[in-house]
Amino acid sequence: MNNTIKSSALIFILFLAIALKPIDPPKKSEEIDQRVKDLLAKMTLEEKVGQMTQVTLQVVSKVQGTRNQMHQLDDAKLEEAIKKYHVGSILNVYDVAHSIEYWHEIINKIQNIATKETRLGIPVLYGIDAIHGTTYTKGGTLFPQAISMAATWNSDLEKEAGKITAYETRASGIPWNFYPVMDIGRQPLWPRLWETFGEDVYLASQMGNAYIEGAQGNDLSQPDKIATCLKHYVGYSFPINGLDRTPAWISERMLREYFLPTFEAGIKAGSPTIMVNSAEVDGIPGHANYHLLTEILRNELNFKGLVVSDWEDIKRLYTRDKVATSPKEAVKIAVMAGIDMSMVPTDFSFYDYLLELANEGAVPMWRIDEAVGRILKVKMQLGLFENPFPNIELAKHFACKEFTDANLEAARESIVLTKNENNILPLSKNLKVLVTGPTANMLSVLNGGWTITWQGNEETLYPQEKNTLLEAIQNKIGKDNVTYIEGTSFDKDINTKLAVAETKNADAVILCLGEPTYCETPGNIFDLTLNKAQLDLANKIVETGKPVILVMLEGRPRLITEIEPKMNAIVLGFLPGMEGGNAIADVLFGDYNPNGKLPITYPRYPNGITLYDYKPMEDFDGNGYNPLWQFGYGLSYTKFSYSNLKLSSDEIDPSDELTVTVDVKNDGKISGKEVVQLYLTDLYGSVSRPNKQLKGFQKVLLNPGETKTVSFKLNKDHFSFIGQDNKRIVEPGEFKLAVQNLTQTFRLK
Repeated sequence: MNNTIKSSALIFILFLAIALKPIDPPKKSEEIDQRVKDLLAKMTLEEKVGQMTQVTLQVVSKVQGTRNQMHQLDDAKLEEAIKKYHVGSILNVYDVAHSIEYWHEIINKIQNIATKETRLGIPVLYGIDAIHGTTYTKGGTLFPQAISMAATWNSDLEKEAGKITAYETRASGIPWNFYPVMDIGRQPLWPRLWETFGEDVYLASQMGNAYIEGAQGNDLSQPDKIATCLKHYVGYSFPINGLDRTPAWISERMLREYFLPTFEAGIKAGSPTIMVNSAEVDGIPGHANYHLLTEILRNELNFKGLVVSDWEDIKRLYTRDKVATSPKEAVKIAVMAGIDMSMVPTDFSFYDYLLELANEGAVPMWRIDEAVGRILKVKMQLGLFENPFPNIELAKHFACKEFTDANLEAARESIVLTKNENNILPLSKNLKVLVTGPTANMLSVLNGGWTITWQGNEETLYPQEKNTLLEAIQNKIGKDNVTYIEGTSFDKDINTKLAVAETKNADAVILCLGEPTYCETPGNIFDLTLNKAQLDLANKIVETGKPVILVMLEGRPRLITEIEPKMNAIVLGFLPGMEGGNAIADVLFGDYNPNGKLPITYPRYPNGITLYDYKPMEDFDGNGYNPLWQFGYGLSYTKFSYSNLKLSSDEIDPSDELTVTVDVKNDGKISGKEVVQLYLTDLYGSVSRPNKQLKGFQKVLLNPGETKTVSFKLNKDHFSFIGQDNKRIVEPGEFKLAVQNLTQTFRLK
């Protein structure tokens, strides 16, 4: 992408990386491989099995840690875990964020025992879910969630988010982040949709790659870099009923066309770890799927890194999935399928069972050595053998102003304007406004799950210095110009009558609707339609005749078809992060020109789940594509026009590169950013082809009257697809390219 963000945060990070460079660990892969081989030769079976065991912090804790309790490590339990069971990894918190100082205390104690009180001094690999910033360190920079970052269509912003998250996570003393989610969000009911970069393979790949590049750089051992983890390999995001951790029915051809490419992109970008699908694909649980975990992941995609299970999912092969007849057999199945490390995570049962299996010969030594070698290699790549302790210098600039400014920019670009009747927006700052609705005055609804706590729903734990949307509006136009009435909770009336009555004193109403926070299975729902109480509030406000601006804060597209025609303007915030209130207020009152675009198709009806890259038959013989808003849609306060779509040739060989150019002009009176989107249609194929597919995008800044020429390059990878034999192929034939309302055709020889 062009318009690279040259922020002071980036300059600062690069400077600090140089200033704090550690003792150089071995850089060459061959040197690390030899060190791994030498260390493996010294290890006992017990030490090896321990490296494959990962437990949660709760296992080694005295007081479990809630919002009303101060967490404490249990020294005896910690020594037992490391000295007796030789655990290779610890993860997580007990559902509440710690201060950075306390993280240092935890990590120092763990690593002191591991490196100074054990025979071989192997450091522990600590992992955390820092999925939109340092979610479990108090005061961390919390960016928009993935679905909102995808709405920016700006991979430079995602790269910077990766850098800052890596910096603050490593500043906390933690080197391993269970992120990015490379599942693609093609089932809008799924409660983890907001953890994805949307429904499109190309957009998700570009955003995920940018995050990995920012978080890891070229050298994982640098003090401000972390190891990323691709989640959740593979097919997890497409449950047929939309409920979390339920079956997906995906053919291998479809899997290879839509769900594997994002993981392949992440592997090529250098992510050294992968976490496995908690559910199942075509009847085979992800943790038992040798075909996916070994034959495809290792042999085809050439992944060399560490594969970790998800929470308790090896046990569930017995307790839930019933593919193993005992917990011990579950361990055997998972390890032989390709799992290297078990997120057990609340006991040492995996260690005990695997030790028995190894001694019996049921799990061969080569497989254990293979898994442990991969674990040790990641630890060496991170430089943990040289220094596994927190770098206190990094803490000095934790959550600094430069990071907050970068976060605000990301939040601004994530906001999507989908309706602006008669250009009612931006609003004048001299207006009297009524603010109402359940999402108006909460920080949690800006952030979603994995924020301070697992579910992200402990509003009292959020930093009070940050602005809710209501507070941001009050700061923008003055408290005297703002009346706030809650109206409803998410699912019941509170004081709707009072809100309606107060419209008489307002020039306009800012109606804030959406979802409470949730994460994973607790977020399961059976209907995308927005709760009746909120729809009723909207309808009654509309009846007053006052202009209504709807702001939606949500993790998935809750249906508002009933009220959409009645709204004068609609702003989609999704989950814009801790600076989201300020960002939305900037958009509403004209201090920022919106430029976000939808990374998903926004459905019109509960069962109208047709995605943008639908097949021809989905728009044929009475069928139709009729969403509320299409993928890639989003308005601006200025107008853009397109012209001169040109191709370097109208016929090319598969080995050739096709150059595409188009002119984009800002026809309005204010500066704005536009996402130029390039779509490709393969007009005929041996497998039915999508009506169109995204193959390129660039975000450009244009001043009033300015024209820029945007260029794309396409090659055979862009023209390829999965054929009838489940292999990627390129077929000759006619193709159509489209940018906005312009099209051109060319022929592939």
